[in-house]
Amino acid sequence: MIGKLKGIVDSYGEDHVILDVQGVGYLVHCSGRTQQALPPVGEAATLFIETFVREDMIRLYGFASPAEKSWFLLLQNVQGVGAKVALNVLSTLSPSELANAVAVGDKAMVSRANGVGPKVAARIVAELKDKAPGFSTVDPAVAGLAAQLEDRNAPAPVADAVSALVNLGYAQLQASTAIAAALREAGEGADTARLIRLGLKELAR
Repeated sequence: MIGKLKGIVDSYGEDHVILDVQGVGYLVHCSGRTQQALPPVGEAATLFIETFVREDMIRLYGFASPAEKSWFLLLQNVQGVGAKVALNVLSTLSPSELANAVAVGDKAMVSRANGVGPKVAARIVAELKDKAPGFSTVDPAVAGLAAQLEDRNAPAPVADAVSALVNLGYAQLQASTAIAAALREAGEGADTARLIRLGLKELAR
């Protein structure tokens, strides 16, 4: 089993790189983000490898970090997500961005990936939310607030304040983060108007 390859970049394809390792050229499929992070042809590179073996093929997938590789495998546990869709997701979102989106239930961010519709995005968020904390940089209070919003258990002023910020054009994660900070400052009994005001102040920093 190949776990890592270190060699010289021989050439790039649309969705792969050929890595020359002591005279052997390995064709490694990568996300767009990983390809962009690799050096020019002729320079040294290292990729973390996942090997898929089937009756009719052996295919190598390469990743810039162990975290990206972990998400590639996690994503494929979700119904409707194969290797191609998993790479599309990781081409659109970095591992930390994906973890944060899953942690706060931001289906819209996940659905930005090519080939990921609303239903698949919803499954990714729902089925992987317990896996996200280990990779996420999201404040636990934000993740908790997002879970309340998802389950419709958040107090009305909080839900309305987050909704107002989203309607103003902020992403779900930004809105949840700002209102979580506003709650810490204002306390649980704050009304919607005050939460919005404090949330916007937080976003302006």
